[in-house]
Order: sequence, then C-alpha cells, then structure tokens
Amino acid sequence: MFHIASEEQIKEGFTTDIYFVRTKEILEKENVRKKVIAEFTTQSMKYPWNVFTGLDEVTELLKGKPVNVWAFPEGTVFPSKDKNGIPIPVMVIEGIYSDFAIYETPVLGLMCESSGIATKAARIKKVSDGRIVLSFGIRRMHPAIAPMIDRSAYIGGCDGVSSIIGAKTIGKNPTGTIPHALIINLGSGAEAVKAFDRYIDSDVPRIALVDTYGDEKLEAVQAAEALKEKLYGIRLDTPRSRRGSFADIIREVKWELKIRGFEHVKVIVSGGLDEYTIPELIEAGADGFGVGTSVSNADTIDFAMDIVEIEGKPVAKRGKFGGRKKVFRREEDGEYMYEVVPFNEQAEGEEMLKPILMNGELVYRLPEVDSIRSYVLNQLSHFGL
Repeated sequence: MFHIASEEQIKEGFTTDIYFVRTKEILEKENVRKKVIAEFTTQSMKYPWNVFTGLDEVTELLKGKPVNVWAFPEGTVFPSKDKNGIPIPVMVIEGIYSDFAIYETPVLGLMCESSGIATKAARIKKVSDGRIVLSFGIRRMHPAIAPMIDRSAYIGGCDGVSSIIGAKTIGKNPTGTIPHALIINLGSGAEAVKAFDRYIDSDVPRIALVDTYGDEKLEAVQAAEALKEKLYGIRLDTPRSRRGSFADIIREVKWELKIRGFEHVKVIVSGGLDEYTIPELIEAGADGFGVGTSVSNADTIDFAMDIVEIEGKPVAKRGKFGGRKKVFRREEDGEYMYEVVPFNEQAEGEEMLKPILMNGELVYRLPEVDSIRSYVLNQLSHFGL
C-alpha cells in the first residue's frame, strides 16, 4: 500500500493533529460555541517576500462548512510584515471555532508547502533574465504530491514541468530531454538523439544530453552533426565531481558549436541550480535551466493560524496582534507597500483580503492557473531579491 491520505480522509479530518480533535470534543461537551476570527500569518521568513498559494485546495477543503473566509488572491507576493512591522494576515476564517478546529492542520499544510515551492520558483525565474526555466524536481519528493509540486512551480514562474500528471494539472504538455539511461542502453549520446528523432513526435524539441561518457563539447558537436538543424539544444548535467567551472564548460561548448555553424543550438543547464548559481551561468551564455530539488524541496512557509477575536472582542496569545484587521497594498516608488490597520479603519491602496467563502459557499471566481502565474510574474518587478 502507499502511505498517503485520500481526499476523503483529508476532508473528514483524519490528517489533523489529535489535540484539535480533543479540543473539539471538550468544547462540544461544555456547550461552548463561540464565534471567532482566526488569521493566518507568517513571522519567520527566509526571504524578503513570499508567494501565497494553496487557496484553491483550501477552498475545496472548507466548502460546505459553516465558515466565512477572506484571503489574498492566489499568487499574491507579500512580505511577512507591513511597513510598520505588523504581521500581515493572508487569510482569515470566521466561524464557530469547534466547526473548523480540526481543519487547522490540513489548511496550513495546503498553504505552507505550495507557497514555499512557488516562492523558490519565483526567485529563480526573477534572476533568469527571460531564459527558459523547467521544473524537474518531482523525483526527489513523494509521487502523490507531484501535481501540487508542478502546479506550484509553474505558478511561481517555471515555464514547463516534467511530470505527466503535473502537466495535466496545469493544462500543458510535459517537458523533458533525454535521460542518461537511454544513452547507456544505446551506447552513445549521438545514437540516443538519433533514435529520439526517429521515434518521438516531431513537435517535441530535440535536446541532446551531452555529458554521459565523453567531454561535453565533443558530445555536443557529435549531437549537432547527427541532427544538424533539427537539434534544438543540448543539456549539460555534468556531475559535481567532474564539473570544475560550470561557466567555463558552457563557454567552451557554445564556442565549439558556433565555429562549426551550430550557433542555433541552445545550451540548457541542469544539476543543483538555484537563484544563487544561475546568474554566473547566464553570463557564460546558458539559454535555459532545468531546476530540480531546489524547487521541489523548497523550504515551507511557516504560516500559523491564530485566534485574534472571540465574540467580537480582541484576543491574542503572546507574540500575536489581537483584533480583526484589514490589509491594504499600494505602490510607492515602484515597490509594493503593505499596511495593516484595525478592521474599522481604512488606508490607501487596494484592500487585499477578498471574500472567498460565505457560510461555506464560494463567492469568488478562482482564476485559471495561467492567470495566477501571470499575476505572480507581473508583481516580481515590484520586489527586490
């Protein structure tokens, strides 16, 4: 058997922490039914900003429950605190606490991991200077969450994803090149790329892997001579133990291809890449990047849910800010500025917490994944790295 929870088990609360179940039992037996306001914030961030995702799955989980939900639009880029140092709530739930207590754990899980992946993908896309970025990282994670990983990576800015089910989730075709296994079975990179060209649909770009047995520039030239103008690109996945200067390998390969008339062949690079290693490779001439574990295993965003109001009165545990709030965003000197204010006050800019569910009924049109991705990419220019 696979060690995964079904959709039904998640919706029934079996993936929650046991103390929420016990809390619900106690409150019901004590006949305590108090309306609360619960906010979702993060006060511990690795980066200056995050990308908020997971709203579609949170909505699916809470639909039909007697709760009201307000949230940022999915794909919103936000800092953890506003200009005054107040934690920014990205989502709010209103309802009788015992009616939604057991969903705190899965709601946080749906938000935290997907937001972390989208954030890392967005950081990588921001430094890619318009180059192609492909997500290859599902092999490092549990296969049951491949759709979430690829969807989040795409929303964050990756141009393509490798898994069949992940691509189906976002309505795209999966992307990929040639594995080392094919080359080893056929004996050489040139034979592998020729076989690929014979049998694989012509709409699929011909990208040769050129680091299996020989020198990268030698195998690149052999692949180019084998397919000529049909070769779209070559992929460098040189092992770290053989890498030396990856940037210099790129320069050599591009030079050797150019002097032989194969300047059209693009150089795609993969293997341990992130937003810190990519800029040097761009300077060396890389045309695209395959990113794996750095995206699929990105740090989760540490969202927390906290009750801040009960029966209309402000409350909060230590370290949290009590009372219901509004969040506004405006542009100042080309950057987005957030401001959190008490619920009875206003501030300049767009009010960011949008009504999503009212008494469990969806009142918000969830956008298509391409719209969310465009929303993310359009915001990145308003934030530094």
